[in-house]
Amino acid sequence: MFGPPSAPVTPYRAPDVDRPAEAGGMGRLPEGAPQAGLPVPLRRLVVLALNLGTIAGLAAAVWTVLAADGFDRLDAVIFAGFLLATPWTVLGFWNAVIGLCLIHLGRPERSVYPYFAAPDMMSGARPGGPSLSSRTDLLLFLRNEDPGPIFTRLEAMRRSLEATGRAASFRFALLSDTSDPLVAAEERREFDRFARLYEHRPEEERPLYRRRDDNRGFKAGNLRDHLVSREGRSDFFLPLDSDSVMGGAVIVRMVEAMEANPRIGILQSLVVGMPTRSGFARLFQFGMRHGMRSFTMGSAWWSADCGPYWGHNALIRTQAFVEHCELPVLPGGAPLGGHVLSHDQLEAVYMRRAGFEVRVIPVETRSYETNPPTLLEFQKRDLRWCQGNMQYFRFLFETGLKPVSRFQILQAILMYVAPLAWILMTVAATAKALTGAGYDASMLQLGMGLFATLFVMSVAPKIAGILDVVLTRGAMRAYGGAPRFLASALVELVASMLMAPLVAVYVSVFLVGLIFGKTVLWNGQNRDRLGVPWSTAVAALVPQTVLGLGLAAALYFGATLSAVVLALPFLAGLVLAVPFTVATAAPAFGRLTARFGLFAIPEETVLPPVLRSVVGAEARRWRRPLARTAAPDDAAGHGVALEGERP
Repeated sequence: MFGPPSAPVTPYRAPDVDRPAEAGGMGRLPEGAPQAGLPVPLRRLVVLALNLGTIAGLAAAVWTVLAADGFDRLDAVIFAGFLLATPWTVLGFWNAVIGLCLIHLGRPERSVYPYFAAPDMMSGARPGGPSLSSRTDLLLFLRNEDPGPIFTRLEAMRRSLEATGRAASFRFALLSDTSDPLVAAEERREFDRFARLYEHRPEEERPLYRRRDDNRGFKAGNLRDHLVSREGRSDFFLPLDSDSVMGGAVIVRMVEAMEANPRIGILQSLVVGMPTRSGFARLFQFGMRHGMRSFTMGSAWWSADCGPYWGHNALIRTQAFVEHCELPVLPGGAPLGGHVLSHDQLEAVYMRRAGFEVRVIPVETRSYETNPPTLLEFQKRDLRWCQGNMQYFRFLFETGLKPVSRFQILQAILMYVAPLAWILMTVAATAKALTGAGYDASMLQLGMGLFATLFVMSVAPKIAGILDVVLTRGAMRAYGGAPRFLASALVELVASMLMAPLVAVYVSVFLVGLIFGKTVLWNGQNRDRLGVPWSTAVAALVPQTVLGLGLAAALYFGATLSAVVLALPFLAGLVLAVPFTVATAAPAFGRLTARFGLFAIPEETVLPPVLRSVVGAEARRWRRPLARTAAPDDAAGHGVALEGERP
């Protein structure tokens, strides 16, 4: 059932972007073509009405049940928790529904992203195209990480840019905040080796390396120090995380779009995970891959010129950024004072306040990153974002912001407040079931019903993504075939159910810790080491395990066994937190999923040229590599010939 495809597979691509008109694409639109369809203000009113109507309907139903026998303090906690947890989930649901409808019933290349969809994106891969009139710095940020894989990815991007014939318009700059002297020395050796490739190039094309003595201001501070020191020397810059990879043709196309649309200040491409040998990362990014497509399309439809910025793999207008996007240092100390951790969304709303558009390209465009290889690494990253988002409270009433920008700041806060509200709501509903005149099954059913409702709505983007793949001709083959894709989708949804309460608890514990001064550190990240010892998992996941076992015991002894069964969707994720973490981090789990193609993504079916020197064969074992042969390549110049795949 999970064998290799029986015939050559055409890679699934987002429609109308990768192909010229004669190959089935949409062809060229006039430069500066306005968005077709409903006016943006009307779109926002429609989305507002849908969200408020849904929240009001759900709230009325919950109120009816809670007030049936009076309204006490536990009822108040349940209702307040519901109101806080619901908006983020409802918004995701409607974004996914709108996005799915646009993809299959609309013309999003005209109504959502006409500024990018017009020319043939891949034409930039062919030498001899029109020269660019701008200069762009490609900025790579380093912080105490193994330089070897980073420079492998950088070299792949260099070759991909060279293949476009426009490399003279770009310059790499490596901005290091590394504090470990051994890592810093290795960074310098790798950079010198990389720089030798540019020895005979003009000075303005040669790469730069700069290392700060401290990481004041974190990544945002590093960026500003560089931009101010080289003010006026570039028109655009493209920030890259140390795990980023982008195809040269995509970068060139983004520059062309920015040159043609001077109103755009930030152009953010959809970023997707690349093939990996980590079982946890495969599981996580498989769900994100198809889920993000509909969600982002729906969000881009109404956010329009107030789009998101995710901090990397985006093209930014340099002078506008320097003049308008400097972040303040917040009063007080950590965790909520000092330098802002989550800089990206604030920079986006500042850019919009200055009159420039912030646009997201809601399609896949050969823009890649890696995802954390274990759940504990995922947790570290998530909590760093959580702390940064909690600093946003101070910006809710910042002067001059657009209404949509204020909403986006509030949305970023609620994204992490919602899990705490959800935990409090569920615990209160369970307590309600165990108090009063005997066991009230309706209250427990309410608590678990709320969990189920919010879970279904929270995975609506993934369900929409599954439908998108099923409805798109050839898409399931790109994911390895229908049996492989559908089995992977089912397992991933179950894993999402297990992870949801687990994540909610660690976010809740961390939010409480912030009150008492708990903080996170910005340091190097583990991007590829697998395995989590049992002792480490137990120490990290004590709150989840204790809460799960405590709730299960309370329900079993205070209510009935049926109550435990009803609560199982919530309890299972907590009780199994430790074995789930250890199992998904195990190298054997990664080998198993890669061998059978579970959680495969389209790049595993046909590997894009820019990834051929980056992704190892162990990440795509189900494709059965035949031999390493020379192959035409717009990025790496060589690749692995695979069964059923033309090099």
